[in-house]
Parts: sequence; structure tokens; C-alpha cells
Amino acid sequence: MRIPAVVMRGGTSKGVFFHERDLPENVELRDQFLLAAMGSPDPFRRQVDGLGGAISTTSKIAIIGDGTRFGVDVTYEFGQVGIDQPIVDRRGNCGNISSAVGPFAVDEGLVTPTDPITIVTFLNLNTNKVIVAHVPTRNGKFNPIGDSVLPGVPGTGASIQLDFLSPAGAVTGKLLPTGNVVDHLTVPGLGTIPVSLVDAANPLVFVRWEDVGLRGLEMPAGVDADEVLLERLESIRAHASVLAGIADDVDSATSHTPSVPKLALVGAPRDYRASNGVDITEPSTNLRAAMMSMGRMHNSYPLSGAIATTVAANLPGTLVHDVATEADQAFIIGHPAGLLPMLADIEKDPSGWLVKSVSGFRTSRRLMEGHVLVPDQRLSV
Repeated sequence: MRIPAVVMRGGTSKGVFFHERDLPENVELRDQFLLAAMGSPDPFRRQVDGLGGAISTTSKIAIIGDGTRFGVDVTYEFGQVGIDQPIVDRRGNCGNISSAVGPFAVDEGLVTPTDPITIVTFLNLNTNKVIVAHVPTRNGKFNPIGDSVLPGVPGTGASIQLDFLSPAGAVTGKLLPTGNVVDHLTVPGLGTIPVSLVDAANPLVFVRWEDVGLRGLEMPAGVDADEVLLERLESIRAHASVLAGIADDVDSATSHTPSVPKLALVGAPRDYRASNGVDITEPSTNLRAAMMSMGRMHNSYPLSGAIATTVAANLPGTLVHDVATEADQAFIIGHPAGLLPMLADIEKDPSGWLVKSVSGFRTSRRLMEGHVLVPDQRLSV
């Protein structure tokens, strides 16, 4: 099977983009193709027989379709492809890959460009939420050149503003999946710890660094090398998945829904050294946080996770709100690769908290265009 595809970098992630019209209509056949295209499952976690990059941030796909029937420019379905498991997990969205949807739509002629900024409105089919991308364009094409620096990405690029409209309840249908700002989760081998579950753009379970024996200075390489710690964090995430009603039991949470909820470690601002060697000072951030993604610590901080984190910081009583400092304008998350500013429009109404929108800024680039080849013998229904 030979299908046109484009490889895009979106924020700190990379994924293979397909037109919905080009993929098999049969869902089982489609997933077989996507897994083979990415080189999954690979028991050696290298994806050497496909386009995947052997880590969760580079094992992603996006499927773009016509959005006319939904009143938007395009539709977008995200898939987190398992590396050593035959999974295409669609239970949540990826904010980083979302940042490449607008540029893809412009360059593929799916929207009419309006230089110097083209507004692209798209519906994420995973969450049924609308996202508005402000895409820099020049001569009718996406213009990736700019001076915006995104921690975790070398060089500079054009800033793309993404507005996530009404992101609450993206997966569970509720801003607070359990109805509580804090729950006490009992995890075998760890005991009972406080957690906060918040669902905005993606559901996250928040845990304080200190409650899992960490200092908040740890970096991805050290965390990923500690198998005991990784198992403990996955156990917390899996139990939180059951508590949130996403998975029926902890085993299926790990085997079938490894991408949601994601787990975020949070704490008060502190001095630490980022992965690029830059010293981050306590006053420069409102929160020190790191996120787990598919069993490993993310090298920076996913945009969809930053949305949930920013919302949680605005909800009195959550662990995030209790440890974060008050933001003047942008809420700044200190993460392993540096600083991430976020903007939020949140207000309290008689029915509860109303999350109107949360905005973040990314860069993107079109990396490759061509065809993905998968032997027909690898596909069967």
C-alpha cells in the first residue's frame, strides 16, 4: 500500500500527517497501516522498520479531513502510536501536533490564505473541541521563519498562536472528572497520596514531587533510568485513570489507554538547571512541573498538558493552585527544557468554573513530503 504523507514538526513533537481521503475506510485496516508505517510494535523500542522516532514525542500521527459539515475549516484526528505495543491511542489530543495542523492545512490548499496571518479553525475529533490557529503566511504559504524560541527545539521559528476554545471536559466530559479538586488515591506499595484530576484539552493527574520522594530538580534522563520510579508513577497514573472513569481497571489503563490521563509532577517554583544548561531562577516561573508521556518523562512540556495545568492553577484547592505563585499576566511553567508561558480566560459563574479559552504559542515546520510504503502482506482484515 502506497499513501501520500507529510512529516511535520509541531512544537516539540513530530508526526506523520495524512489526508483522511487517502486512508482505508476500514478502521482495522487503517490502524494496521498506521502501525506498520510507524514501525510498531517494536519489542526493541527503536521503530527501525518505520517512520517513528523511538520515543513518544516522535511516534504520532495526524489525520486531516474536510471540516465543512462541522462548520470549521478542517477536522483533525490525533493518534499516539505505541512503540512496543500495537496501539493507536485516540483517547486524547496532542497540543504540539495541533500546532502543525494549521500550517498543513494552508500548504495543502485546504484553506484560503490571508497574509500575513491566516486563521485556521479546526475540530479535534478526539475531544470534539475546536482550536483556532493563527498561522504566519507569506505569498499564500506557511512561513516558518521567525525569531520565536521554543525550549526543546533547536533554532528559531515563526510563532503560532493556538486558542483552545472551551477545552474543559475534553475526554471525561467534566472539568473535574471526580467532582473534587483533590482526591486521595491509594496505590499498592506507595500508600495513600493526594492527587488532583483536571480535564482540559487532555485529562491530567497532578502529583506533588515530594509525595513520590522527589525534589523537583530531577531531569528526564535520571527519571527514565529509574525503573522502580517509572513503575511507581505508572501505577499512580493507572489508578487515577480508573478513578476518572477512563479505564475499567489498572491493567487496561496501562495496556489500552497509556496516553490518558497523563501524569504531571508539580511543585512550588525553585532554582534549577534546565536540560540546555540554562539556570532557571525561582522568580521567573509560577510553577515547577514535569510531565510523563507513555511511560517516560517528557523532555519539555506538552501543550495540551500545559492547558490543563494552567486551568488547574486557576482552581482554588487543587494541588497546582496550592503550590503555584500568582501570575501577573501569563502563567509561566518551568519545565525540564525551560519556560512555557500560557494565557487563560477563566471565570466563575453560578454553575461553576467556565473555561472560555486557553492559549499557547508554538513553532512548526514541514519536514518531508512523499509516500509511505507498507507491504500488502503486512495488512489483513
